[in-house]
Amino acid sequence: MNRTDGLVRRSVKPRENGGAEGGLNANTPDDNQDAMDGLKDQEDNIDDGDSKETRLTLMEEVLLLGLKDKEGYTSFWNDCISSGLRGCILIELGLRGRVMIEKSGMRRRGLCTRKLILKSDQQTGDVLLDEALKHIKETDPPETVQSWIEYLSGETWNPLKLRYQLKNVRERLAKNLVEKGVLTTEKQNFLLFDMTTHPLSDNVVKCRLVKKIQDSVLSKWVNDPQRMDKRMLALIFLAHASDVIENAFAPLNDDDYEVAMKRVRELLDLDFETEAAKPNANEILWAVFMAFTK
Repeated sequence: MNRTDGLVRRSVKPRENGGAEGGLNANTPDDNQDAMDGLKDQEDNIDDGDSKETRLTLMEEVLLLGLKDKEGYTSFWNDCISSGLRGCILIELGLRGRVMIEKSGMRRRGLCTRKLILKSDQQTGDVLLDEALKHIKETDPPETVQSWIEYLSGETWNPLKLRYQLKNVRERLAKNLVEKGVLTTEKQNFLLFDMTTHPLSDNVVKCRLVKKIQDSVLSKWVNDPQRMDKRMLALIFLAHASDVIENAFAPLNDDDYEVAMKRVRELLDLDFETEAAKPNANEILWAVFMAFTK
């Protein structure tokens, strides 16, 4: 009887141990799967956060407004965007504290005649901005904002200044937007030649950009350029100078479109010299605006 009890006990123990081991083995994959799912959810959340925090430069925003969503290229008839992008570069450098406009002095010289001077030669990390910054640093005597827009665009009759031209700006900006996941890259055939195009891949970023511009002149209009966000103010002016602001206002109804364009015209009709002389004004913004509207 004792032997039988012993056998029973021995036969039960392996079953219990086996059951326990089986339970552990059964739970471990589930636990691992739950952990993997949790990590995946965290990665998805991080990715979502990164996409929401996508930061674009002024140049990238203006180009994105000008690009056709499906075709992936700017209008062949737009001959303004090239110089507009160079204006974006100068303002971006100004907003980042790399360049400034020289003081007006006792003669109270106007914005058009004052020179663009180097404030800091610390690199920005953006290839286009750093290339322009290098040219500005190496130029002595300094040049005006108007001259720099012409030099960086290659629109100068002075052969000695052609070396300042920034080449393939649109293509380089488009590649930046591809790296940020906003655009994609395709090849398109145009009968006589093939062209690399960059169709829109992330519509959320462009919709957010368009909505931001619309709100700035509609629901969030402040009726005072000095109280407007400087980057948004620059974006409105440069989008207009690049002939792409219509793309931001196209989805609006007729009444909102009329109000938006009226307020853009109000900004364009400002006295830039007066605005630049106000406290806390960023003079380089107004100097670039004047270069495009004079």
